[in-house]
Amino acid sequence: MDAAVAAERLAALMTERVDHRFKGLPPDADGRTLADLAAERRDLFTGGFTTPLLTLAAEHLTHNLHLMETYTARHGLAFAPHGKTTMAPQLFHRQIAHGAWGITLAVPHQVRVARHFGVQRVFLANELVDPAALRSIAADLAADPDYDFVCYVDSPHGVALMDAALTGAERPVDVVVELAAGEGARTGVRTEAECAAVADAVAATRTLRLVGVAGYEGEVPRADPDRVRAWLRRLTALAVDFDKAGRFADADRIVVSAGGSAWFDAVAEEFTRMPELSVPVLKLLRSGAYVTHDDGHYRGLTPFTRVPHEGALQPALRLWAQVVSRPSPEQAFVNAGKRDVGYDLGLPTALVVHRDGAKRAATGITVTALSDQHTWFRTTPEADLRVGDWLGLGLSHPCTTFDKWPLIPVAEPDGTVVELVRTFF
Repeated sequence: MDAAVAAERLAALMTERVDHRFKGLPPDADGRTLADLAAERRDLFTGGFTTPLLTLAAEHLTHNLHLMETYTARHGLAFAPHGKTTMAPQLFHRQIAHGAWGITLAVPHQVRVARHFGVQRVFLANELVDPAALRSIAADLAADPDYDFVCYVDSPHGVALMDAALTGAERPVDVVVELAAGEGARTGVRTEAECAAVADAVAATRTLRLVGVAGYEGEVPRADPDRVRAWLRRLTALAVDFDKAGRFADADRIVVSAGGSAWFDAVAEEFTRMPELSVPVLKLLRSGAYVTHDDGHYRGLTPFTRVPHEGALQPALRLWAQVVSRPSPEQAFVNAGKRDVGYDLGLPTALVVHRDGAKRAATGITVTALSDQHTWFRTTPEADLRVGDWLGLGLSHPCTTFDKWPLIPVAEPDGTVVELVRTFF
């Protein structure tokens, strides 16, 4: 796709008009375009925004983008961050502008979104056997010679289904064999012998081209540094063995890919140890949650805690809710709940109280439970909390919060809203 067309489509996002579809936006902004609303630079707390409201911190977004750009460059890694985290084309293009090779995705709908907004390199971390989706991708590959698409294969039967759907395609679809992270793990081929059988199945087709191997170390059973590194060594050894056997003879590059948000330091270390192969190797990292990080799950798992000299990610997501009930000195409720925030990997955390233009730490305030539209808090005597206060919550696991918000304001440290990010789930 022409870069100018992609830029036009991104710009068109900002011509969408504010209305009832978007939670938390100022009621008096109805009818304005998103560009108009951003240009007004409204204050988050006094500009008419209503709660609950998910926001992105502009400063922290920029920091995280720059940090992973420098980290991957320092370690000789290509980067295709997982787009399912945000499904925000504006953020996809910021990630690419900060050095990302492309965007990783999981299902055909996500690919369609990325392609509509001009993403030219897509890594689909899944086996794709849907005939309609495969035909659509084949047509896109035929129409755009610069489109680079790679997806998993993990069974001879899957290969046969793909081959049947792609009969007559002008360009072969590039595929990588997915090595499972171990017995009982998620998807992928369990043994190296079975990987060879899948590779043989690919070689027997004209519609597919084997270009590498991949997997996800986050699924290693009872993951710890030793187990994760042992699996990564299996993955890189598989690439070496396939290359020696001539299985990449038709490839102009060999893709070796792994790397979620919890073990990318181990990925960097083991990928660095790979020997040279017959053609250049694209060592592709796929971490996605880094762009916003969090105040819970990933704060505890991030590899930067193991390599602090490399830097530190900053949490960029915050959910603002308003205290609507203070039934006792030990209890409080705000007007946000399961409809507004992910809770699969931990409850939100009370971080800051905003009252009358002043902010202070949320001392003595603990989240205990979520209802559909309420968060339950236990409060101690030092908690100064009143009905009407705005409470800023730190979140755990950004992936299951983004999908609840089709539009997210981006705010500067002083609360000025400078941008609105559109999502497509």
